[in-house]
Amino acid sequence: MAFDSPDSGHPAAPPPLGYRPAPTPDYYPPTYAPEPTERRSLWKRLGSALAALGVLIAKLGVKLKALLLILPKLKILTTSGSMLVSMAAYSLIWGWQFAIGFVLLLLVHEMGHVVQLRREGVRASAPLFIPFMGAVVGMKQMPRNAAAEARVGLAGPVLGSVGALATLGLYAATGNNLFRALAFMGFFLNLFNLLPVLPLDGGRAMAALTPWMWLVGFGLLVAATVAFPNPILLIIVLFGGMETLRRWRARKSPEMAAYHRVRPATRAGVALVYIGLAIALAVGMGATHLHRTL
Repeated sequence: MAFDSPDSGHPAAPPPLGYRPAPTPDYYPPTYAPEPTERRSLWKRLGSALAALGVLIAKLGVKLKALLLILPKLKILTTSGSMLVSMAAYSLIWGWQFAIGFVLLLLVHEMGHVVQLRREGVRASAPLFIPFMGAVVGMKQMPRNAAAEARVGLAGPVLGSVGALATLGLYAATGNNLFRALAFMGFFLNLFNLLPVLPLDGGRAMAALTPWMWLVGFGLLVAATVAFPNPILLIIVLFGGMETLRRWRARKSPEMAAYHRVRPATRAGVALVYIGLAIALAVGMGATHLHRTL
């Protein structure tokens, strides 16, 4: 069927019934076909990035684990490195000269534990210094009995007292009050460690004397913390309380009963060293105390 064009001058014939003009491109609704593809591409790239990140983290984790296994074997990092960090921290308060002397006194004290642990056949780590908390020696195993534990505990203050006496000798030879102050701090440090509360050295000694003293020492420590609030005392109260509770609950077990079985002569020797050392350290503190004059 032919249709006249609008330019012919004749009216155009009406379209047949039911006829609809074919839509032109201008009538096509907008399509977004590329969008799903773009989204899939975006998620794919994101997934690839996350997978690569996961692989990187896994590799770093393996290297970090290897580093953590190596660090305990590098004593230069665990001992010397922590000593340097402690010296730097203490020097901010007391100056570098006193800080060096104080850390060396801590080292002498901890070496007393190390030497006695080796004599008792107990494997131990090198001393690790913690700023404002002193230093610790990690035991690979517990001593064979409470008497050995008491000897290990008292060995630190004994050798530490020798170190304090050495600084007192330097003061006598030079007249430098720096060495007198270090001697006082050494005597105080070792006397404080003789408090009969775990995990301090005095608490180790009480294992061979009477575990009941743990409760007495813990009560005194709590009273001191209330009277003289101090973050260090709070930390000792927290860890001491947990350790005391754990060992107090287990004291009646067959293993712990055998562990705390100590001969009377050994118990008397531990008590003599403990009391004598405490008195000597108190006298040393009194002799080296610096009185401020107005």
